[in-house]
Amino acid sequence: MSELTALFRKRIGMPENEKVSFETLDNVLEKTANAIPFENLCIIENKLNDITKDYIVNKILVKKEGGLCYELNSILYLFLIENGFDAVLSRGVVYKGATQGYHTIGRTHVTILITHEDQTYLVDTGFGGNLPLKPVPLTGEVVTSRNGEFRVRQINSEHGDYVLEMKLKHKDTDWRIGYAFRSDHPISDISEFNEIQTIIAEHQESPFNKNPLITKLTNKGNMTLTDSSFTQWVDGVVSKENIDNERFKELLKQHFGLPGAP
Repeated sequence: MSELTALFRKRIGMPENEKVSFETLDNVLEKTANAIPFENLCIIENKLNDITKDYIVNKILVKKEGGLCYELNSILYLFLIENGFDAVLSRGVVYKGATQGYHTIGRTHVTILITHEDQTYLVDTGFGGNLPLKPVPLTGEVVTSRNGEFRVRQINSEHGDYVLEMKLKHKDTDWRIGYAFRSDHPISDISEFNEIQTIIAEHQESPFNKNPLITKLTNKGNMTLTDSSFTQWVDGVVSKENIDNERFKELLKQHFGLPGAP
């Protein structure tokens, strides 16, 4: 077993003797979503590093931090490749529900495509609280998990050739677009994501360079922390607490296992 695989298993709480296969991928995705938070603290603190395998492993598996999509899906991709999966990375454009249009900062979302028995599936552990938690086939078939319903439809546009759509449990009554992505431009070199990191860190329309945002799924819902509030969804019931900086640091460590900065 490689060091990366051993560290990844330890990070998500997966026993060393538990088999990793397409059939057990649901379990890997569940454990990953519960263990590794989606967070932008390095962007907020301007602590940027080149996106390399060594950096990603150190940040997420050794230092036990979280990350944004290009970090979270990169580490999962590396784990999948090492465990025999036919996987590539893909870039996409996130849909902004508030403006009913796609983000204008470019292809800044990173997702994973895996091929199993001649069928391609989308796998994503870097989309905040919107995670399918299961492989989603690129056929339009609806996949249901504890986080809701998800499907991938083939829709050609300037943003890509497929679209991930979702109905989150307890939150959505109708289908809504998550993001569009390209299936015809596979990526295997994660250094390409340095461009994404620069856009996320510097672009004035970036949603992640203004305030801290930390979120992860739980067994009963999800939790989201910002510098001004802490929101929890538990069995469909939402509670929100307004917080100050000291409370922020306390919650960051208590619920996400992260050091109390900034």
